[in-house]
Amino acid sequence: MNDVQPWNTVISSAQADYDALRYVSPESPCPYLPDKKARSEAYSVAQLEGAAYERMLARGFRRSGRVVYRPRCRKCQECRQMRVPVDSFQPTRSMRRVIRRNADISVEEVRPVPDREKFALYLRYLDAQHDESMTRSYESFCEFLYDSPMETREFCYSLQGRLLGVSIADRLPAGLSSVYMYFDPDFAARSPGTFSVLWEIDYCRRAGLAYYYIGFYVAGSSTMSYKARFRPNEVLVGDDRWISLPG
Repeated sequence: MNDVQPWNTVISSAQADYDALRYVSPESPCPYLPDKKARSEAYSVAQLEGAAYERMLARGFRRSGRVVYRPRCRKCQECRQMRVPVDSFQPTRSMRRVIRRNADISVEEVRPVPDREKFALYLRYLDAQHDESMTRSYESFCEFLYDSPMETREFCYSLQGRLLGVSIADRLPAGLSSVYMYFDPDFAARSPGTFSVLWEIDYCRRAGLAYYYIGFYVAGSSTMSYKARFRPNEVLVGDDRWISLPG
């Protein structure tokens, strides 16, 4: 663990109430790229200010529940933080079609609260989109998405009173950081994942937020490379060093 950056170089105790727990996972098969090995550096946090997390995003960290983590792979650096500069973003023709296709969708911004309806939707999403590697208990669902150490928003997407999808995002001083989105597979033809990103980028614009953080981008990964379609965008290539991804 000697190559793990000390916590106080990332975030000070004045910025967050945190546990001193630090963990580097053992190597395991990479979920995104074949023939690669992955490992992560992770910290447990009890409380996290938005400004502190914004700085951590610029050092490659992401949040899941009350854990902040970043890749610490020995021979690969393909997992890169990606963000969309809101004011310069331009939807493509296909994205505009997605917006029109979902013009009848209503979106409600609420405080994140789990319930059984959302959990049932989440399970249906996992069954359609993922293998059995993700735990399917109600407790893990709450811990993963709803136990947040910081200011977090939930966007509920509905069609004529029926819950179609739910998106979780962290509110930052200058942006919005996407955590996760799950949706009803019956509505997959509407491209709800794409629509949620487009709606939330527009939310940032209306709220005067400069960036929409879309998560890790992995070039060559069939499940992660779609993020490059939201242009212009920037990827993190070093601490606090963002560059535009070539078109």
